[in-house]
Amino acid sequence: MPTPLPALPAHSPLGRALRQPLLLGLFLPIHNGGWTMSSYPRDTDWTFDYNAALTQQAEALGFDLVFGPAHWLSKGGFGGEMHYRETALDTLMTSAGLAAITQRILLISTVHVFYGPWHPLHLAKFGATLDHMSGGRWGLNLVTGFRQDEWAMFGQQQIEHDRRYELAGEYVDILQTLWSSDENFDHHSEQWQLNKAFVTPKPVHGRPIIVSATSSAAGIRHAVAQADLIFVTSPAGARFDAAIEALPAINRQVKEAAAAIGRDVRTLVNPMIIARDTEAEAWAVYQAILDQVDDAAVAGFFHTHATGDSRSWRGHQRDERIVGGNIQLIGTPAQIAAQIIQLKAAGCDGLQLCFVDYQPELAYFGEHILPLLHQAGLRL
Repeated sequence: MPTPLPALPAHSPLGRALRQPLLLGLFLPIHNGGWTMSSYPRDTDWTFDYNAALTQQAEALGFDLVFGPAHWLSKGGFGGEMHYRETALDTLMTSAGLAAITQRILLISTVHVFYGPWHPLHLAKFGATLDHMSGGRWGLNLVTGFRQDEWAMFGQQQIEHDRRYELAGEYVDILQTLWSSDENFDHHSEQWQLNKAFVTPKPVHGRPIIVSATSSAAGIRHAVAQADLIFVTSPAGARFDAAIEALPAINRQVKEAAAAIGRDVRTLVNPMIIARDTEAEAWAVYQAILDQVDDAAVAGFFHTHATGDSRSWRGHQRDERIVGGNIQLIGTPAQIAAQIIQLKAAGCDGLQLCFVDYQPELAYFGEHILPLLHQAGLRL
């Protein structure tokens, strides 16, 4: 069992965000194609300027956090006419840029810590620097790498699934020691060697925010000990009626495991929001996305993911992956607000939202759905 991390103080940026009954996050489209493998017309863009504007838009609406995924893909990405996700920004560099143009919103960077491999001394220094640049708003989404092709890109053999999480625990232990110790630190293991290692400045509130996404037993053991926010996924697919039946058990499993070691963690889930004035309009958008699918991109995506060992997303069908999101909320603002209320009742502490056409749909969410969440007591 990895060493449980201490809680961040209530006056920290995360502590303030956790006062919200329901956390709101935005999944930034820092790669081309966003979450939708379709030529459906939209202005969603991977560029820093577009994502910077989105982050400022989300902050103005009161959102609590933003971050994007990390991808390592060969030329052509997942394939298709759109070269799906071939172009992607680095998340650490993106967070550094966003720190300068935001004031309140949490900024999370996704890092594959075993590729290269990243030495924990590097990441401890970079992370502490980003934490100061953002005033204590930076966080690390630590991922271990489930796709064999990504490991091969770095000339490495993939580490076995459960062993990766054992090493992730050791990695976070090292980070925390470097962030907290006022003395030099020696560490000698099969994976990492540190001699008289020292990091300064120390993070603003003792350590940065730690995020994890997992579904496996080994992943949950690591996450509940060493993460503040944990992404859970619906094993029953993206359809709301199926997902809402499966999520209570997952949330309960995570929170009971955390409570057993004296920790309090919050779970997040990733919905794709398609909201329109009428239910018929919303479902027409859904169908239009499917009608304009990039079949080759979908084939490449499924083929590549089939070579990995992730335990998440396995119940998602082809159409659900084309549109995107771990679950899909489709309908009028009132219908979507009602579904969000059900997600909260199912034990989800927060949402990390994605959209098809980000800027106008985020604005629509802010104007038509967010007030309903305030009325329901889910946002303060």
